[in-house]
Amino acid sequence: MDKKKNISMAVIKRLPKYHRYLSELMKNDVDRISSKELSEKIGFTASQIRQDLNCFGDFGQQGYGYNVRELYNQISNILGLQKDYNTVIIGAGNIGQAIANYGHFQKLGFNTIAIFDANPKLIGIKIRDIEIKDIDELDNFLERNTVDIGIICVPKVNAQKVCDQLIAGGVRGVWNFAPVDLVVPENIIVENVHLSESILTLIYLLNESEQ
Repeated sequence: MDKKKNISMAVIKRLPKYHRYLSELMKNDVDRISSKELSEKIGFTASQIRQDLNCFGDFGQQGYGYNVRELYNQISNILGLQKDYNTVIIGAGNIGQAIANYGHFQKLGFNTIAIFDANPKLIGIKIRDIEIKDIDELDNFLERNTVDIGIICVPKVNAQKVCDQLIAGGVRGVWNFAPVDLVVPENIIVENVHLSESILTLIYLLNESEQ
């Protein structure tokens, strides 16, 4: 347990990429793969891959490599994908609707159980059989249901208030698409997805490559 607490965020952020590539290998009926072969596909060095995986245990065998399905299952467990997570989406605009329509989340165990919005024109509309509810119903909904993750897709002016409501309702994880840094207690996990920052990084790198 202590060992896992010391794992760097950089290693943790590489795990989903391993998970994705191993999934593709299984679809292509690849049973085993060496760290060298995996490095050629994924773009990390073989040494980096071995170091990352050694943070969580001994998965490979010298001279054999990694059993693809076994490693995929192990990384799924490390990521916590053996459980199901109830999620709610706050904000049914373009981003909120795109997330609600992304079926792959359900395959990973993320169950969207409600969508909320303040726009009267959207309330009552269904997205993948989930009816959009009035944001005024959020507090009561959280009281009656266990929600693990709140997905915030509202304008930044409303984001902190929504975040506070989610936390007060027992939500422990927040996936934030609003362009604002939320203030939360230490026990709450926030993952920010700032789209504008991402595109600005892309523009910078694009211009750097032209010099």
